[in-house]
Amino acid sequence: MSSPRISSALVVCLAIAAAFAVHPVLAGKSLAAPPREAGPSGYHLVNTIKVGGDTFWDYLNFDSATRRLFISRWTKVMIVDVDSGKVIGEIPDTLGVHGIALAPELGKGFTSNGQAATVSIFDLKTLQVTGHAQAMTPDSIIYDPATRRVFAINGRSGTATVVDAVTGLVVGTIEIGGKLESAVADGAGHVYVDVESKGEEVEIDSKDLTVMAHWNLDPCKEPSALAIDSRHRRLFAGCGNKMMAVIDADSGKVIATPPIGAGVDAAAFDPGTGYAFASCGSGVLSVVREDSPDKFTNVEDVATQQGARTMALDPKTHEVFLVTGQVGPRPAPTPDNPHPFPTLVPDSFVVLVFAR
Repeated sequence: MSSPRISSALVVCLAIAAAFAVHPVLAGKSLAAPPREAGPSGYHLVNTIKVGGDTFWDYLNFDSATRRLFISRWTKVMIVDVDSGKVIGEIPDTLGVHGIALAPELGKGFTSNGQAATVSIFDLKTLQVTGHAQAMTPDSIIYDPATRRVFAINGRSGTATVVDAVTGLVVGTIEIGGKLESAVADGAGHVYVDVESKGEEVEIDSKDLTVMAHWNLDPCKEPSALAIDSRHRRLFAGCGNKMMAVIDADSGKVIATPPIGAGVDAAAFDPGTGYAFASCGSGVLSVVREDSPDKFTNVEDVATQQGARTMALDPKTHEVFLVTGQVGPRPAPTPDNPHPFPTLVPDSFVVLVFAR
């Protein structure tokens, strides 16, 4: 399609479909349930929450205080109470939504609406939308508590739109370059961004809104997921060539490259357990242990389900939440829609809860 926003959505949908194709599971067939027995990491499936819906998904975020899981679903964000297993609300009109950022101390949330080229601002208690900010092609989005700013990463335009989380006003645009993916803040005035197309990590001064460094992540290729251990100053980049690049957040040096699964799209670090996670569309949750700030071991690739490529972590309970659905037949092309999106099998979309 000619529109860059629609093309971006198509690329992601095709990537999701490709994730299901890694193993021979046919459309219309049931996905195999992962084993419940705990392996070396202790992580195993403890609950499956049926959510339903016929739209695809992208990033997740979890609010530990309220036990609410926020799930992007292209035209809306679904909010699930993970204890009751019920959908308790939604953020509507988020065309092409990719990510959700939460600012609990401000009582606000933010969504990156890729096709609408906006950031929606909503109230965390009422879930009502209170405003919008203009962006470009926002994909991932994070909140930086050090500056009380939101960074919407405009994936295909190679920029970041910065929004004052208090006022809701755009305060700047940062030129980064390349195709951008995930980002994290260290809470001390720095934001880090994956540059997938260049195999780089970029360090940003979140106060001055300047790029401080471009770091080459070789041998990591196509980094698309990112997490941080703020205490030990370690970044964890999930790479397209099935490795996790562990990076010194001050020097940019690649310290270790433990193996992970294929199709990674999200990462997390749990300071309570010392585990770094990579959720992979091939159907595994890779668990990497921080033995020391300079030594990292892949403990286990925990079986999940194909397509479960994004995740959220509750650092209080150490639960990991993943989502996936079953890809159905692709509609036949028509003159008006020559490249139709894949479809989801009705009621196949689920939240998978893993715990120790």
